[in-house]
Amino acid sequence: MSPPRSKPEPAYREQALKILPWICTRCAREFPASRLRELTVHHKDGDHHHNPPDGSNWELLCLYCHENEHARVVDFQAGGGQAAREREKPAATHRPLAGLADLLKGKRRT
Repeated sequence: MSPPRSKPEPAYREQALKILPWICTRCAREFPASRLRELTVHHKDGDHHHNPPDGSNWELLCLYCHENEHARVVDFQAGGGQAAREREKPAATHRPLAGLADLLKGKRRT
């Protein structure tokens, strides 16, 4: 029985490595040819079937940044999109230092 074959790398990876600089777009670490296996192709829109030949949907990320990027998405989904809901809330209206100038001038607010 022969050993299991590893999954062939997608053709877009080869294309991405040809047209993009070998630098992680998140941490800016540069990779020599001997360490290219540590660079992954991340699809910006999350669609692995959207592979335009100009590479506009790709970015190269190191293994650590790529894992972090996907973990952020999973965390966001697990939280039910909590961050998006909090951004919709109005800004704080409390102004704790509103009367400070008057107090410093010796005036008292009533």
